Amino acid sequence: MKKLLPLFLFQLLLLSTLFAQTTIKGKVTDRKGEALPSANVFVKGSYDGATSDLDGNFTFKTSQKDTATISASFVGYEPFEQKIKLDKPIVEVSIKLEEAMNVLNTVTITAGTFEASDSKKMVMLKPLDIVTTAGGGADITAVMQLLPGSQRVGEQEGLFVRGGSASETKTVIDGMIVQNPFFSSTPDVPQRGRFTPFMFKGTAFSTGGYSAQYGQALSSVLLLQTKDKTDNASGWNLNANMAGIGATYTHKGSVSGSVYYSNLSPYFNLIQSNIIFDKMPQGFSTSLTVNENLTKNSSLKIYGTYTDNQSTILFPSYEEVGTKYRFDLKNRNVFTNGSYQVNFDEGRWILQTGLSYSHNTDKLTIGGNAGDRLDERTQVRAVMTRLFGRNNASSVLFGTEFHAIKVGNVYNQYDFRLNENYGTAFVETELYITPKLAGRFGLRSEYTNVIDKANIAPRISLAYKTGQYSQVSLAAGQFYQTPEKNYLYLNQNLDFELANHLILNYQIIKNDRTFRVEAFRKDYKDLVREYTTFYDPNPYRFPIGKTDNSGFGYAQGFDGFFRDKKSIKNGDFWFTYSFLDTKRLFRNYQQEATPTFASKHNFSVVYKQFLEKISTNVGVTFTHTSGRPNYDFATTSFLPIYMKPYQNVSLSASYIKVIKGNFVVFYASLDNIFARKNVFGYRYSADGKQRFEVTPPVYRTFFLGISMNLSKQLSKPKEADLEN
Repeated sequence: MKKLLPLFLFQLLLLSTLFAQTTIKGKVTDRKGEALPSANVFVKGSYDGATSDLDGNFTFKTSQKDTATISASFVGYEPFEQKIKLDKPIVEVSIKLEEAMNVLNTVTITAGTFEASDSKKMVMLKPLDIVTTAGGGADITAVMQLLPGSQRVGEQEGLFVRGGSASETKTVIDGMIVQNPFFSSTPDVPQRGRFTPFMFKGTAFSTGGYSAQYGQALSSVLLLQTKDKTDNASGWNLNANMAGIGATYTHKGSVSGSVYYSNLSPYFNLIQSNIIFDKMPQGFSTSLTVNENLTKNSSLKIYGTYTDNQSTILFPSYEEVGTKYRFDLKNRNVFTNGSYQVNFDEGRWILQTGLSYSHNTDKLTIGGNAGDRLDERTQVRAVMTRLFGRNNASSVLFGTEFHAIKVGNVYNQYDFRLNENYGTAFVETELYITPKLAGRFGLRSEYTNVIDKANIAPRISLAYKTGQYSQVSLAAGQFYQTPEKNYLYLNQNLDFELANHLILNYQIIKNDRTFRVEAFRKDYKDLVREYTTFYDPNPYRFPIGKTDNSGFGYAQGFDGFFRDKKSIKNGDFWFTYSFLDTKRLFRNYQQEATPTFASKHNFSVVYKQFLEKISTNVGVTFTHTSGRPNYDFATTSFLPIYMKPYQNVSLSASYIKVIKGNFVVFYASLDNIFARKNVFGYRYSADGKQRFEVTPPVYRTFFLGISMNLSKQLSKPKEADLEN
C-alpha cells in the first residue's frame, strides 16, 4: 500500500493538471481574410501548439496560467505575436498575418534602371559579366552599350542613351560625379573608361527616370558603388597584356596600391591601323585605395589615382586628299574620392558623406598651334536616410551637395575660362505601400551662379507586383542640365536645358530567366540653339553664332531584353533590341532633324559558355545598328544621308588555372572577326566639296593578356567575388 501511494498521488496530480488546461482555438488568415493552411501556432516559451488545417483553423491545449503569448509563423509572412488572457476554459484567437517585405517577394522600382549589383531582385549584370563579355574589352561603358536603351557610337567615347548625346549622361561613383570618366578625347578615336569593373560591387545603368539624388543629366546616369571591405587578405596581383604591365599589392584587405605602365607600340606593330602614329600612345598611372570598417557601424573609403599619358597622331586635314596635321596630346589627371558612412539607432538612421576632387589638363598642339584644355571639380555631399516600416523596407532621405567647377580652353590668342559654383538640395522617400505596391517620390532643386538660375524638379516612380515573379513600373519626372561650356563661354544669359521623362516597364524574373520590355517618351525643351547661316557638321567646331534656349525635340520608342542562364548548362545568353524615333532642333541645326548620333534600330546578342573540363570561359557577341543619319555641309534641306549599318562579331576566351597555389587567368579576345569596314560618319573640307569617311582605328583587333595572384590568400577568388 505504501508503494502504491506515490503512484496514486502522481496520477492525481496529472489528472488535476489535465483538468486545469485551457483550450486555445482560432483561425490564421492573411490581411484579405484568405485562410493560410499549415501555419505554425504555439505558446511562446512552451511546447504547446498546433498547425492550422486547410481552412486555416487550429486548436490545442495549454497548461499555462493567467496569461500567455501566442506566436504564429508562415513562410513569406511577418512573424505574429499577441498576448492573451487565459481566464476561460476556451480562448479564441484571430490571427492575421502580413506578407513579409523581403527581396524575394517585394516589388522593386525598375522603370528606367538596369541594376548590376547583388542587393536587389532585379540583378542584370555583375563585374564578372562585364569582363567576360566579348566585344566589351572589359570596359564598363562598352558593355553598357550592349544593353537596351543605349547604342554604340564608334567615333567618340561616352554613353548615348535614347536619343541623348554623350554630354547628357553622367558617371557617378559613391554619389560623386566623375569629371573625367574617360581618357582624354582624341578626334574620331573613342577612349576607354578610367576605371576597372572589379573596383565596384554594383553598377546601375539608368536609361531615364532616375532618382532625385542625382542631376545635371538630361538622359541618364551611370551609378557605380565601390566594394566594401570583406576580408583581411594580403598579396600581390600581377598582370601583363599587349598594352602594358601592372602590379597591385593589397594589405589586410584595407589598403591597396597599384602601378601600371602602358605602351601600345607592341600592339600596333602586330596589326594594321587606320591611324598614323608619330608617337605611340604610352602612359603611367598609379592609384591608392583605403577601405576600412572603423567600427561595426561605420566605414571609410578613399580612392585616389594619378595618370600621365601622351601620344602624337597624324590626322587627315580634310582640306586635300593626302594632307595631314599633327595632333600632340599630353594628359595629366588627378582624381580623389572619399566617402564616410555611419549608421545608428540600430541601423534606422544612416549618414553618408563624401568629398571628391579632380584636376585634368590636356596640353595640345594642333597643326603647330598650341592649345590647352583644363578642368577642375571639387564636390562635397551629405545624405541622411531614415528607414522605417516593417523590416525597415521604406525610407526617406534628404541631402545636399555643392560643386565648385573650373573649366578652360586656350587656343592661340583665345583664352576662354569659366568658374561655376552650383548647389543642390533634394528629398526623396521610397514607400512600400503594400507588398505589391511601391512608390518613390522625390524633389530636387539646383542653383548655379554661372547663369544665375535655379530650378525645381519633381520625380515619381511606381511599381506594382502583377504576379509572383512579374511586375509593372512607371517613372516620370523633370531633368535639368546646365548648357555645355562652349556655349557658356560666349553667353551666360542662357537658361537650364530641360527633359521630361515618361517610362512604362514590364519585367518578369523566374528560374534564372529575365524578360523585360520598356516604352518611353522624352520631351526636350529650352535646348541651346545657335543661329548660323549654314550648317557645319564638324563635331569639334566652336560656336560662332548667336545662341538662345529656343531649341526643342523629342525621343520615343521601346526596348526589349531577354536573358537566360538556365536552359543551357553552364551557359548564359541575352539579347536586346531597341527602337528609337527622335528629332531635335538644337546646336547649329537649321531645322528639326534626327541627330547624327542616333540610330533607329539597335540589336545585340551575347552568349557565354563555361567549359568545365578545361576551366575555360568562351563568349561571342553580335551587334547590329542601323545606319545613322548625316547631313551635308551647308545643307538647307537637311535630307539625311544614311550610313551603312554597323555590324560586329566578337569572340573572347579566358582560361583559369592554379599554378603552385597561385590563381592565374589567361585571356584573349578577337573583335570584329570578319573585319567589316564600318563607317561612323563623314568629315568635310572647309568648302564642303570633299567628303572623307570616319572609320575605326583598326578594322579587326586581337588582344592577349595574363593576370596572376601571388598570394595563397588571394590565389582563388571567393564565390562572392564571382557572383558580385
